[in-house]
Amino acid sequence: MAGNGILRTKSVERSIADTDEPGTRLRRNLSAWDLTVFGVTVMVGAGIFTLTARTAGDLAGPSVAIAFVLAGVACGLAALCYAEFASTVPVAGSAYTFSYATFGEFLAWIIGWDLVLEFSVAAAAVSKGWSIYLEELLVSIFGANVSTTIEFGGISADWGSLLLVVTLAVLLTLGTKLSSRFSIVVTTIKVLIILFVIALGIAYITPDNYTPFIPPAAEGEDAGGGVEQSLFSLLAGGSGSVYGGFGLLAGASLVFFAFLGFDIVATTAEETRNPQRDVPRGILGSLAIVTVLYVATSVVIAGMVPYQELSTAAEPEGRKTLATAFSYHGVDWAAHLVSIGAVVGLITVVMVLLLGQQRVLFAMSRDGLLPRGLAKTGRRGTPVRVNVLVTVVVGVAATFFDASQLEEMVNVGTLFAFVLVSAGVIVLRKKRPDLPRGFRVPWVPVIPILAIGVCLWLMVNLTVLTWLRFVLWMAIGVAIYFLYGMRRSVLAREAKETPADAAE
Repeated sequence: MAGNGILRTKSVERSIADTDEPGTRLRRNLSAWDLTVFGVTVMVGAGIFTLTARTAGDLAGPSVAIAFVLAGVACGLAALCYAEFASTVPVAGSAYTFSYATFGEFLAWIIGWDLVLEFSVAAAAVSKGWSIYLEELLVSIFGANVSTTIEFGGISADWGSLLLVVTLAVLLTLGTKLSSRFSIVVTTIKVLIILFVIALGIAYITPDNYTPFIPPAAEGEDAGGGVEQSLFSLLAGGSGSVYGGFGLLAGASLVFFAFLGFDIVATTAEETRNPQRDVPRGILGSLAIVTVLYVATSVVIAGMVPYQELSTAAEPEGRKTLATAFSYHGVDWAAHLVSIGAVVGLITVVMVLLLGQQRVLFAMSRDGLLPRGLAKTGRRGTPVRVNVLVTVVVGVAATFFDASQLEEMVNVGTLFAFVLVSAGVIVLRKKRPDLPRGFRVPWVPVIPILAIGVCLWLMVNLTVLTWLRFVLWMAIGVAIYFLYGMRRSVLAREAKETPADAAE
């Protein structure tokens, strides 16, 4: 341990040693292929089925493909930094654990609290999306008059999303290897569906739909001004961030949500047989695969339908998805196929988001920043108590709250974590050049600085309202740390028991 109070750090050696602590030990049974599947599983989901069409219609127009490229570049730079950290500190917790070893306990808590927001809200939001697709599938294909939402006493409850969360929680409790095998089957199905849809969609492309590639900025009430416009647009004196240059940048910040997932691979480092080799391969491999799929899909959908037809402005309650492009051309069977792919695909997205959330809370509990009892593992080597807690929280949110509007809030938290991880590579290279690194970021500090700059750029292109919500969430986290975590952490207790050793 180094430092005092909020600046105390947990050494890399100590973090690795804790992975063998009896009662909180995770089973090492994942390979590079398992990790790649996890990454593709969570990234090929909500983004490709919903965000592609909506971002083209509401923000970027045909240039949505460029928005995906910009977001992919940001993720690629950050992924290199994640790969080095994960191969150096192969411990559950991802950015939280990395920050604990470099910046100290307080910033580690902030990142951990940030990741709680990222994974919980994302899992709840995608669960709601899955429930919507399930209802549409039952009605359109099977003709069943079934609603996944029930009303009682003026309260709406979404039983579809709750059913999904509980079922996946049971699967994760049985073991991550079983979860990985399930993911391989489901991911193969949805990737094949997406490839087929791309190939079919090419036949319906109209070149005129790509003009103008970057639509002129919207004006007046359609510009989306005030707290709904991006922070960069507001600071630069723009009237809004719908279409034009501001719209393209805002679109890149929004579709960043589609790449949420490669960082989850890092949370499973402690359960990987050869983390120094396999974690970097899993992170970089999954990111490369989904970037190609996203760009190809966005190019096809922008060519199939005029971007105005994909806008949700005229029908706020309407849903514009990948299936919309085929319905526009009357190819209903393809639209049904997309719906089936969404129902199947979003299952594994939620599963991996829950996995990431559980592992972050597990690491924070093992360090004492949350009650240590949560870190106890069951006979199958999984943190059962954490699983139950996450299931309850996400289940309640998905059942009773509308989480679909919080995608940007997830993005700002994730980007903030990427900034600290990228900076941490530079710090740890200077503080601990002796550490064995299974993967090394090339051109340090150039690559980490570029990653920091691009992530900050995407952050300022999120809406003002998103920033206000993020600041409020962080304020709550700071209060919890000073009221509980700062005094109850394992390092704090050890400092009290052996003050002389701590001072030395």
